[in-house]
Amino acid sequence: MPQFLSPAWADEFNAALHGVALGPAGTEGSLVASGGRFCVRQVVTDVPPDGRTVQTILAVEGGAAQLTLGDPGLADGGGGPDVVVTLPYEMAAAISKGELHPTEALGTGAIRVRGDLAVLVASQAVLAAAAAHLVDLQRATTY
Repeated sequence: MPQFLSPAWADEFNAALHGVALGPAGTEGSLVASGGRFCVRQVVTDVPPDGRTVQTILAVEGGAAQLTLGDPGLADGGGGPDVVVTLPYEMAAAISKGELHPTEALGTGAIRVRGDLAVLVASQAVLAAAAAHLVDLQRATTY
């Protein structure tokens, strides 16, 4: 069972979406996302057991999503992310488990967002389109 936000978890995430065409879901309202290519960096703080910070980078292009851990420049060709979301581990885990909807999480004030907010909406639409392919990973993940 992969540990949430570990390299094994990122590998399983990508394997679950390999070859899955997610389509242009949720690209309305964002000039960046309407081009079919965008990048979202998530900075998760206070990750157990040692309180470290972990970054995930979700790059979407042509209806396909790729998740990496680490430097966002490696994920998107060096241009930087279109939006950066910073949130505590407990909130990221609750969202991953399906216990908390991202829009509810934004309303708590515990999340900081920088960049194109419409890209954030587009990324959530892409993940919603991918949800059926991520069910097994969600069940197998340890937190």
